[in-house]
Amino acid sequence: QVQLVESGGGSVQAGGSLRLSCVVSGYTYSNYCMGWFRQAPGKEREGVATICTDRITSYADSVKGRFAISQDSAKIALYLQMNSLKPEDAAMYYCAASRGGTLLLGLARMRAQYFAYWGQGTQVTVSS
Repeated sequence: QVQLVESGGGSVQAGGSLRLSCVVSGYTYSNYCMGWFRQAPGKEREGVATICTDRITSYADSVKGRFAISQDSAKIALYLQMNSLKPEDAAMYYCAASRGGTLLLGLARMRAQYFAYWGQGTQVTVSS
């Protein structure tokens, strides 16, 4: 059974930093994408950053240069370092993994509908 468990959310002031973590278990595929998505109240879930087994990372334009996605060498944990946080970054952040054996291509890497496994989310609040 695949499980993803996020942690690291919290409340920070604008300009601050947070590091989100996601522990992954039961996911043993050799080709895949993993990533972070976020959803603010009243808005659609959007891709924030993804990393795939071809080692290519993808970022939403709104976070480029501020956020960095990484994965531990054993590939059982996923991280999102968030710097220079803005009030518009406030949302529930979710860790996700693609359907087993699926290496997503192009824009699909940032589309929630192509990710089959999800964590429960961790809340990020940014005050101005």
